[in-house]
Parts: sequence; C-alpha cells; structure tokens
Amino acid sequence: MESLSNRVTSVTPSLTLSVTNQAKALRAAGEEIYGLAGGEPDCDTPDFIKQAAYTALAEGKTKYTPAAGIPELREALSTKLKTQNNVDYNPSQICVTSGAKQACFNAILAVVEEGDEVIIPSPYWVSYPEMVKLAGGVPVMVETKESNKWKITAEEFEDAMSPRTKMIVLNTPGNPTGSVYSREDIERIVEVASYEDIIILADEIYEHLVYGDEKHVSVASVNEDAYNLTITVNGFSKSHSMTGWRVGYTAAPEAIAKALSTIQGHTSSNATSFAQYGALAALTDEASAPFIDNLRGEYDVRRQFMLARLKAIPNVSVVEPKGAFYFFVNCTGLGLKSVNLCDKLLTRYKVAAVPGVAFGHDMGVRISYCTTLDVLNEGIGRFEEFCRSH
Repeated sequence: MESLSNRVTSVTPSLTLSVTNQAKALRAAGEEIYGLAGGEPDCDTPDFIKQAAYTALAEGKTKYTPAAGIPELREALSTKLKTQNNVDYNPSQICVTSGAKQACFNAILAVVEEGDEVIIPSPYWVSYPEMVKLAGGVPVMVETKESNKWKITAEEFEDAMSPRTKMIVLNTPGNPTGSVYSREDIERIVEVASYEDIIILADEIYEHLVYGDEKHVSVASVNEDAYNLTITVNGFSKSHSMTGWRVGYTAAPEAIAKALSTIQGHTSSNATSFAQYGALAALTDEASAPFIDNLRGEYDVRRQFMLARLKAIPNVSVVEPKGAFYFFVNCTGLGLKSVNLCDKLLTRYKVAAVPGVAFGHDMGVRISYCTTLDVLNEGIGRFEEFCRSH
C-alpha cells in the first residue's frame, strides 16, 4: 500500500509468531504437535499476584495512573534494584511500562537519532533490530562465536564501532542462547563504551533464571561509567509467569529517565492500573521468592535433561545455556537453512521450533524447555530422528 511509511515497510514480521500460528493451525486440524518454540513459562501466574489485582479492581483502582507508574511500585522497584541488583536508582529514575518490550522500544526512541547505529550481538532477540529500524536507526549485527558461548567480546564491539554508533544492546541472560555475561565480560564492554559515551541497553528480563554456579550481574552495577551509560530493562513476564499482564520497567540516569517518562506519556499513557498492583505483589509478597526458586529449579531439571539429550545427537552442536529457558542448537552440520529445517521438522515430525534466521543465525534453531518433561522427551526424540535422517 503506497501510503504506508518506510519505517513500517522496512520491518520484518515476527517468525516466532509465524511458527506459533502454523503449529496452532496443525493442532486445529487434529495433529498432535510437540511444541518446543515457546517463549513463556508454562505455569500460571501465582494466586497471590492475581489476588492483588482482584483487590485493586474491587477497590476501584481502574483509573489513569502517573505515566511512569504508581508511586508504590516505583518505590518497590527502587528497593528491589538496590537490594537484589546492587544498583541505586531513585523512584524518579524508574518508568513502569506495558511490558519489557515497550521498555526496550522507549529506550531506543529516547536516544537513537535518524541514521544512528545500534550494535546488536547475534544471535539476538528478534525485536531488537526491528525496533531500531522503527526509530530511524541502523542495526549493526555482530556475529558472536559459539566458542565464546555466543557472547560479544570487547574487541568485537570496538571493531564494529563507527562515528555513528549510539548504542549497544546487551541481553543477559540471553534469548535465544541462554548466555550469561560475567562481571569481567561487562567491565570490558563498558570500558569500550565509555570511550565514546555509547549507551548500553541492558535487557535483564531473565535475571532470575540463572543456573548452577553462574550469577546474574546487572550491567549498571559494575562501576560508575556503567551506571551513567546504562538503561536497564526488566519486567515480570519470565520470573512470575506474567506474560499477558504486560508490566515491565526501565531504570536509567535522571535525564534519560525523564525522556522515557515523556515518551510514555504521549504513547500508552501508563501500564494497566490493576496489573501494576499485581506487579507490586510480585515484589513485596513473601510468597514471591519461593515461587521463583521453584520455577528456576524446575527449569534447571529440564535444562539438564535437554543438554544430555542434545549432546548425544549427531550433526548438531550446542553450548550449555547458563540462563533463560532456551537452547540455541547449531545445525550447520545438517546443511539446511533454518526455515527449511523447521518447516520439515514441523510438517514431518510434528515438532515446533523457531528458525535461527529469526535471531540472525540461519544455520541454527531455538528450542525452548517451557513445557513438560514428557513433551520434551518426545519432542527431542523426534528431533534426534530428524537429525539422524539427515
């Protein structure tokens, strides 16, 4: 359609949604599909969070809130960031958003000018480059190495920089790879970013899903330069199974935080009022910590089960994910592009996975363990059969 803007026509539709819709169509036709494509916890939102939202509704908390969020939630987030993340943000530096996706987009809009470059390590979450395009920026993808656990190095970052570089995106723990950046990794990247005052978009939505001896380190916490350059993005979708509630947040230096609040005031106005009270309960109710611990424990069991199975499959390789709930499987040895591979896997073997091209790596697939062990066992068995046949 000729009247559509260039910024919209340049954006690629989501392949993850395409796979989901294709799998749903097959299920509707009576097929049994083993879904390994999911990007959300497979359990329900805890009752104590639901009850907080019910109570807010019953008390008539259904009106506009301040654009940046209700004061109680911003205060609780400030406390959470101090105690759990070792980073000191005042409530005025926090903006509650309609999901972490909006938080990422607000952050990009706030600092990226037309033609500015944003460095995005690949494999990447599907929406980062499209958000940059929508903001008028230029995504610069930097291929990471499987040998380095799919993490960008400070040297690779520096090599990709140009006079137009405005931002780098760091997603830790990462989607689709499950990679976790260490304090040393982050410090080296911050040192490079500080040369030219390059903003760091730190997407930490999977912070509570870190396994074994690995520890989550918030980017803004490592030193003063990091704090002054970082926009922290987080939310409740993955840690509290609140994907449909759409509550996320940003935390940033004062000047950027003010801009983020202004953007929100002219777009969505505020995150849903009663959903914010659910998020407040997620932060303050004593039942929250056991819920997260149980969720992480369950996913760790599935992670270890999947790791053992995947390592036994010929013609593919996998790096042990230390966070999130995905495996990124390198399928170069199969000789198939990822869309073709996933199409055959779905139509012939009834297993849904996400093609790696959606994440910037066309010879891999993302497999999620957000499902039961029975489904994982059958799904990975069929995936192995597919790999052996090729």
